[in-house]
Amino acid sequence: MTHTTANQSMSPAKREIFNRIRQAGPIDAPEIPHDYRMSSTASREQIVAEMEEALIDYTATVTHATPATVPAAIEEALADKTTVVLPPGLPEAWVAAAESSNREVRVDDPPLSKDTLDNTEAVLTGARAAVSLSGTIMLDGSPDQGRRIITLLPDCHVIVLPASSIYATVPEAVELLAEHPTRPTTWIAGPSATSDIELVRVDGVHGPRTLRVIIVDDAS
Repeated sequence: MTHTTANQSMSPAKREIFNRIRQAGPIDAPEIPHDYRMSSTASREQIVAEMEEALIDYTATVTHATPATVPAAIEEALADKTTVVLPPGLPEAWVAAAESSNREVRVDDPPLSKDTLDNTEAVLTGARAAVSLSGTIMLDGSPDQGRRIITLLPDCHVIVLPASSIYATVPEAVELLAEHPTRPTTWIAGPSATSDIELVRVDGVHGPRTLRVIIVDDAS
């Protein structure tokens, strides 16, 4: 019986590649730089403006509200929807706004089925944090955000985002998320979109095609 070694079964090109790697010997790994932005001296207004600019660049719709006008902003954001799913921990005033115009409200308690979620037009949630540098909104499964799946299957996601929850950099927001390290997080940077091999944009493949963000100007 003839035995063929792994080296003998290699193609000449692959054998040459491995020979060159062996000849190069060990290579010291370079030191990883940590000179990225850890914080920012930007004003609250500048941070919020940067966040809004990034969201609009991602084709999200952005509106502003005060704590008192959030219900009216929710009604407007859901005006063209007839069904909406809600996490179980939303403020009562938000729930009442979602129920306006005879809209069918489906509260995810007990958990709704995938088919029900897939056949619901919109979802309304709060948010845990956001990063203006990247235009990213972060959810961590808090009662006003609910299960991750409810924000992935409906076609439209309406997010109420307090301005005080918007941070300038990722490390600042991650520090906040670290307060509850076992919670699953969802990071949202605009509506769901991807491109095929021919760079043709396709919306809604991995989540909602439409993102509507209500920034609540609650910060001084």
